[in-house]
Order: sequence, then C-alpha cells, then structure tokens
Amino acid sequence: MKVLIDTNIILDYLSKREPFFQNAYQIFLMCSTKGIKGYIAAHSVMNAFYILRKAFSSDERREMLLQLYDVASIVSIDGHKIKDSLENLDFKDVEDCLQTECAIECNAEYIITRNVKDFEQSEIPPITPEDFLQVYNAAKQ
Repeated sequence: MKVLIDTNIILDYLSKREPFFQNAYQIFLMCSTKGIKGYIAAHSVMNAFYILRKAFSSDERREMLLQLYDVASIVSIDGHKIKDSLENLDFKDVEDCLQTECAIECNAEYIITRNVKDFEQSEIPPITPEDFLQVYNAAKQ
C-alpha cells in the first residue's frame, strides 16, 4: 500500500504535537516496518523546516528531516506540477493541489492528512490518520 503523508502529519510527528502525535508516530512506524510505502512531497520537507524553526535549531531540524528519508521516499516537484497546481481552480489552496499532484505521481492509494476537507477535489482520496489506521487494521484481519 502506498500513501502520501501530508505536511501536517509530518509536523505532528516531528514536533510531538498532542493529541496528534501517537497516530502520526504509528503512520511513520508502519512505513518503516509494516510494508506501507510512505511518500512525502518535496515541498513538505522545506515547509516543515521553516515551520519548525521556532521550536528547534537549524541543526535539529536538519537531523529530524533527514531521518524521514529512512522511512519515506521524497516525491519531487517540478515546473509542470507547480503550473498544473496554479491552473487548477478546483482547489482553494495551491499547496494542497501540489500534494495531490505528488500523490498521483507515486500512485498513492491515500493522502493521509488531518485536513480532509481541503482535498475534496483530489482524485486520490484523503484520509485522517485515525481512519487510515482503522482501514489498515481491518484489511489485515
């Protein structure tokens, strides 16, 4: 199973944000041990580096983000994806559309996000971490 992990889940995991950390942790753990192939859009790495600047030093952020490479693959962005995202008026937020473009490229089955409503126009279904964990566990039974 392939999933694209949205920026908010990355931030929940890296900053240990409660009450969201445990589910984010489980998602990343599954990517490293349970046969889930996790993907992260390249711009999520840079966005997380910037957003985490108030809580962590530059060296800490670099180390944290480099550790993600052990459990997830990075989906590159290019001019074509950016242009398509800018032109797609179905999405209110260009960044969410860019996440979708990356999910399409890696053939993700889901976009794991806490902001499901932001992906209503996505051809890749969005799913919350809680719902993903339930779907995954039910499929394994």
